[in-house]
Amino acid sequence: MTSEHHDSSLPTAPSQSTGRGRQFPCGQCGAMLEFDPGTTSLKCVYCGWLNEIAPNAAAAIDELDLQEHLRQLQSNASMVETLLVRCVGCGAEQTMKEGVTAAECVFCGKAIVAQAISKRLIKPQSLLPFHITQQQAADSFKRWIHSRWFAPGALKRNAEQQKIGGTYLPAWTFDSNTTSPYRGQRGENYFETQTYTTIENGKSVTRTRQVQKIRWYPASGTIHHFFNDVLVLATTSLPKGYGEELEPWDLGNLLPFDERYLSGFIAEAYHVDLPQGWQRGTVIMDAAVQQMIHRDIGGDHQRIDWYQTAHRDMAFKHILLPVWISAYNYHNKGYLFLVNGRTGEVQGQRPYSAMKITAFVLMILTTVGTIVYFMSR
Repeated sequence: MTSEHHDSSLPTAPSQSTGRGRQFPCGQCGAMLEFDPGTTSLKCVYCGWLNEIAPNAAAAIDELDLQEHLRQLQSNASMVETLLVRCVGCGAEQTMKEGVTAAECVFCGKAIVAQAISKRLIKPQSLLPFHITQQQAADSFKRWIHSRWFAPGALKRNAEQQKIGGTYLPAWTFDSNTTSPYRGQRGENYFETQTYTTIENGKSVTRTRQVQKIRWYPASGTIHHFFNDVLVLATTSLPKGYGEELEPWDLGNLLPFDERYLSGFIAEAYHVDLPQGWQRGTVIMDAAVQQMIHRDIGGDHQRIDWYQTAHRDMAFKHILLPVWISAYNYHNKGYLFLVNGRTGEVQGQRPYSAMKITAFVLMILTTVGTIVYFMSR
């Protein structure tokens, strides 16, 4: 029978490494400690000794990305050592303005302190500079808030004090020459006359009607298409779909990267690395290829039985896109407001006033009740 002890004040022997991996000896009997599921301790399976796993406040969960493993395949000329700050609230990694040591995260509004982390990242090749001014973006925010039905009155009043900041979002663009052979079916509509019996004026009568049917024919071919500047946002800091709703971007006006365009603004580091970006880009291309196949098959209906796309002459750019962002809070919940820094396109999250919605529903019910009352009389 084993006895169980717990004394984290006593030191444990140094960890040992074997061919099976790192192991930790028991400080009491020397046997190997094992993690005790459901606890935060290592436990000796022989004497019951417990060794608490003390939390390390300075430790961070670092996830190794594919970019790091592909570093040897990339020339040093395409990489740059970058100092970033990480928001503990939402995980966004971004630069800070020169001379600033504390600020609010542009994505979630929580306070961040300039505790720099260093990363080697692919250098941006080009960017779109800001075109919409901060004042124009702030005015857009006010108009947007005041145009929202059922928005809380307090939020509309506070719109005048909301901060809005400029941020460059990371993105990839991909080029690819594609060849897609396919096999499928083309459906063409035709009509058949169908006879049926029905009752009219209490008598059984025979009628005819035209019924649409489809006749299928085999189809095959090959789609050749060059994809130019397929855009993939490389940020995970925005709510799903919001970044895409800011499109289109005038990518024809991209300029060579120059750090001077970043002066006074924040630039977010990419979280979607190059291999992940390419994978997402091929999904976008694949959807477009399917549409092209449907058009190539023709007819009234199309079926795709098989297709396969080969890519060649692939190229990419790492670019920065300008966005004005306001991260505002209402009743301890965060919301985002976004403005395309080139076109002024607006997207945003908003709270609803339960009181206003209730009042509106009661008004409708009262109106309907009044109408019914007078109609019944």
